[in-house]
Amino acid sequence: MSSDTSLSNLETHLGYWLRTVSNAVSYSFSRKLETEGVTVAEWVFMRILYDFDSLPPTLLAERMGMTKGAITKLADRLIEKNLVERKANPADKRAQTLALKPEGRSLIPRLAALADDNDNAFFGVLEDSERNELERLLRKIIERRGLTDVPTD
Repeated sequence: MSSDTSLSNLETHLGYWLRTVSNAVSYSFSRKLETEGVTVAEWVFMRILYDFDSLPPTLLAERMGMTKGAITKLADRLIEKNLVERKANPADKRAQTLALKPEGRSLIPRLAALADDNDNAFFGVLEDSERNELERLLRKIIERRGLTDVPTD
């Protein structure tokens, strides 16, 4: 067994602790979403659409930090599930937009409640001031590092 004391232990890395929490939060949330028949990526896709009548796939791809091809695959899955529809873009008949169908729109409050419950299950152990500080620090890292991708797994 090697005992190189110049090597840092896993536990000395903040990324180790962040990944431990992130994996648990993500796994728990994905299991909850499975009961509703959607994935985390599909939830994010639909939650973004919820705030708009419709969006062009390119804008949705930009907001989610994904390729247009990945958005097309997500859209196809959600169309197959009868939650999203493609429409002709009123401003340019050659282009399309994506919109939630009534079934998808009515599902969003239930999914949002699952997201809230999941957050509370993990972060409810923190005092409000601790939770606010954690969010502030994470947002600071995101801003300083220029991180723009929306988490979808």
